[in-house]
This record gives sequence, C-alpha cells and structure tokens, in this order.
Amino acid sequence: MKRIYSFFFAALLLLAASCSPQEHVLHIVTTGDVHGSWFDEPYVEGQATKTSLMSVNAWVDSLRQAVGRDNVLLLDAGDCLQGDNAPYYYNYVEDLEEHLFPDLVSYMEYDAVTVGNHDIETGHRVYDRIAEELAERHIPFLGGNALRTDNGEPYFPVYKMFRRGGMKVAVLGFTNPNMKAWLAEPVWSGIEFVSLIPCVQEWVDRVRAKEKPDVVVVLVHSGTGNGDGSVLESQGLDLLNSLQGVDVLVTSHDHRPFVREKDGTWLINGGARAGHVGHAVVQAQKQDGSLVKQVRGEYVRMDKNKVDEAMKEHFRPAFEEIKAFTLQPVGELAVELRTRDAYTGMSDYVNLVHTVQLGAPEVQVSFAAPLTYNGTVKSGQVIYNDMFTIYPYENQLYVVKLKGSEIKDYLEYSYDNWIQTPGRHILKIRNSPDARTGAEHWSFVNRSYNFDSAAGLVYTVDVTRPAGSRVQIRSLADGSAFDPEGWYNVAMTSYRASGGGDIIPEGAGLDSDQMEERIVERLPEIREMIYQYIKKHGTIDAALINDPAVLGEWHFVPEKLTGPMLDADMALIFGKP
Repeated sequence: MKRIYSFFFAALLLLAASCSPQEHVLHIVTTGDVHGSWFDEPYVEGQATKTSLMSVNAWVDSLRQAVGRDNVLLLDAGDCLQGDNAPYYYNYVEDLEEHLFPDLVSYMEYDAVTVGNHDIETGHRVYDRIAEELAERHIPFLGGNALRTDNGEPYFPVYKMFRRGGMKVAVLGFTNPNMKAWLAEPVWSGIEFVSLIPCVQEWVDRVRAKEKPDVVVVLVHSGTGNGDGSVLESQGLDLLNSLQGVDVLVTSHDHRPFVREKDGTWLINGGARAGHVGHAVVQAQKQDGSLVKQVRGEYVRMDKNKVDEAMKEHFRPAFEEIKAFTLQPVGELAVELRTRDAYTGMSDYVNLVHTVQLGAPEVQVSFAAPLTYNGTVKSGQVIYNDMFTIYPYENQLYVVKLKGSEIKDYLEYSYDNWIQTPGRHILKIRNSPDARTGAEHWSFVNRSYNFDSAAGLVYTVDVTRPAGSRVQIRSLADGSAFDPEGWYNVAMTSYRASGGGDIIPEGAGLDSDQMEERIVERLPEIREMIYQYIKKHGTIDAALINDPAVLGEWHFVPEKLTGPMLDADMALIFGKP
C-alpha cells in the first residue's frame, strides 16, 4: 500500500489530467499522533533532523498544486499537544495570548482536528483554550463521544461539513473512550467518554439523514486493534467491521501505519510523529442520477529532507524561543543514564525516578517504569532538553495505599508483561519490527512503559518459576519485615493509578472506584519533581541515587542463568554493545 514519493506524484498528475468534467476527485490527507513534532530541526546541536509538520506541509502543498486546493481535505486524528519540547513550552511555560498549535494548523490549512487522549492529559486549562482558539480559525476540535456530565450533550463538536472535490463531505470526529484507564479525574472533570460502538454509527446515521453528504469520513483517535471487540482503546477494526455508510475511517493512537479495505470502506492509519501521512482518493461520477464512488487508500512516507522552507522561516522565532528554553542548564550528571539498562535489572535511570518518588512525604514503596524506550543522557551538564528523555510524559505523582499482598500481585503482573519462563529467551520478545519504537527486527511483545519495578523493597524475581510465583519479597529497604496483610503508601504515576497498563485492575485487582478511595495524595508532575531534585542537588552521582537504605534492591535470579540469557536477548533487540 505504500507509495514511493516520486512515482506517487507522477500518478497524481496523470489522474488530474485524465479527469472528465463530470468526474469528481477528492484527496483526503491525514496525520495523527504528531506528538509535538512540529519542527524538523533538533533543539540540540549534533542531533539528527526528523520528519515533522514542516515535511507534511511540503508534501501537502505539492499535492494541492497538482490537483487543486479545493480537491484536498487535510485532517488530524489527535494527540497533538504532548510529546515534545514545543507543546510542553506552550502548554505550561509560556503564557502567550495565543498557543502555537492553532497557529501552525491554521497556517497549514487543516480542516479539522480530533481530540486525543494525550490532548486531554494536558488538562482543561490547555485543551479548552485550544478548542476555543481553533474555533476562532474555523477549525473544529472534534470529539463526539465526549459527553458533558451535566446535560449529556457533546463537550466538543461532533462534525463539520465541507464542499471539496465538487462534493458535500461530512467529517465526524471521535476521541478515545478509554480515558479513565490512563488519566486522573481532574483533567477530564465534567466529561464522560463513551464507547465508539454504537456512538459512531448513531452519529453517522444522524448526519447522513440531516446533511445528505456525498462522502463520509470518520476520524477517530483509537487504535486499529484486532477486530474482536475486546480492546476499548483500539476499536478501529471493530468499527470497520460494523460501520455502514462510511467511505473513509481514519484511526490513530497505536502509532502503527495500517491500511485495510472492507465493503468499500477504507481504514487508514498514518502512524506517528509525521513519519507518514494517510492518503485516500475518492473518485466519483454521476450515473443515472446517482453518485458512483471508488475509494482507495494508502500511507505515504514523508521525507525529512523535503520541508516547507517558507513555513520554517515563518515559525523561526517560535522555534528559537523554545530552543533557548530547552537549552537552559539544570545541573550535572556524574553517571550516564541509559534507559535500556532498566530491562535487565536495577539501573541508574530508573533509580533516579525511584529516589525522587520515595522522597515524597510518607512514601514507603515506589513503582516506576522506563518511559523512554532507548534513550541516553550522557554524564556532564544536564539541560532541560534532557528532562524529556528522563521523563517524557506529563504524569502526576500519586500516593496510593496498598496491601502487601496487592503490591506482590502488582509486581507479578508487571514482570509477566516483561519476562517469560526461559526457553530460548527470558525477555518476552519476538522477531518482529515495532513501528512505535523503531525496532527493525526483534522487539518486546508488550509496551516497555508498563515494565514497572519497585523500590523501597528487597526482592528477587525467579525467572524459572511460572507466572504469578516469581516475586519473592524479603523485606522493606530498611530491613523491617514485609507484611502481606500490612498497608503501605506506594508512589506511582497518575497513569498507573488510573488503571493504565492494566497492572492495577488485573494485577492488584482494584477497580477505579476502589482506587479512588485508596489515593492518599496527588502531587505535582513527576518531570517537574525530578527537575527540582537535580536543581537542588546540583550534581547527581551514583551514591545519591543508589542508596540501598532508601531503594532496597531487586535482581533477576538465578543469576548464572539470567546474566548470559538477558545479554543475548538485549543484543537481539539493540545490537551488541
């Protein structure tokens, strides 16, 4: 389904030239999960350029020139406002009259944007502002399944009508229904998120009856999924298998480029971070008074070296302002932090996070995972840009009361995501590329940001034992007894406390209502806490973040087996060191 850039445009020109006056052609271009990849240039010298909205705009402008501006519809499927220095700066640091994101998408002439879960994660202050500023530019921020709790009406717009390609086009947008599994109630207060099934079909039927569109596009921030109805956050194939009256279904969320057609409806997922765009072409011709349509879809790789230079210069002042912020010094590292080290045992990287979390008042145990898949912060000066490698998400720190037995069950579930009883491998990996991480061959079966370890405890993980019986907790870090019936204050992310990764509901066995009762305290964002910790201490050395009296210790055992096998697995994933 992919097309090579030069051949693709040659085909477009032939198509534009061959269309008869009675034939209508519409090009639908989609992005999703851009996650702040707005600029092609790195903020730090020596780092590589990357695909970005600058690349996308160069491609879209070429398309518009080839087929005519009125024949192109440009849409985004959500997760626009989190994941990079630029949105962080405009969300939380710089309080300008206007946010940069609406200015960017207005410049690019986006027609509609759907709300993503990471957009909701920014909180009411940010996404309400974005919705208002987009509306001022006549760009809807769509989310038809996000309902107000006071009156049941949609919190965001549901759809917008367009006249493109000589046809009436309805674009309906819906966000991810699984918000409560990741995000704390304060960020989505006053909103209920309902399943896309049957909500999307109900709205499609309503819009078709009212507006009589020629083309219907459904834009959802939902993963492609597997089509069996079992995954609330990934309902793409569920929708494809059930929707009636839809020409193009755009999915996102899982960062996986994907195309599939069923009964004339095309599902298109353009992946993430402007690496690809989704592209659908709708050709229509009137026959005997009715419109006969033919649709085809693909995803197209962007070229990081082909950018819109005019756009780049237009937004140069904003880029330089963000760059100056992210280059500001924070402190010094006397150790190198490598996130991949966390997959084989205790590591300086995760130990820094644990140390900060255990520093919160009355916390006895800390849960943390490697949130950057394969990042490195070298020893020496730390700048603010490094904070996004150390902690890429805007998660708050929650302190939650758990029983000892729940802590043990939580860890059993977490390690079962991560390891397997040894056969050929210990790490739970497969010989398959992973578009989300960039792994070209071997990759983890599950998401590494759900590989939680604990600090504040002394324990082992016996890889030779079956799932559910691997974790042996010997004591607390101070040597005192660990009581399965005792109660402990546990530090974890707001994402985890809300059910993210299923470790709390499936591992500890607690539903969202029970967890709400267990929350002892909600603290600031963890990245900010790490930033303040580094600023306070000036230099972070191994002794400061590896104190066994604070962290305790844990190991995979038996070490004679685990050492060589873990090294071999890591070499498959990352190459030999």
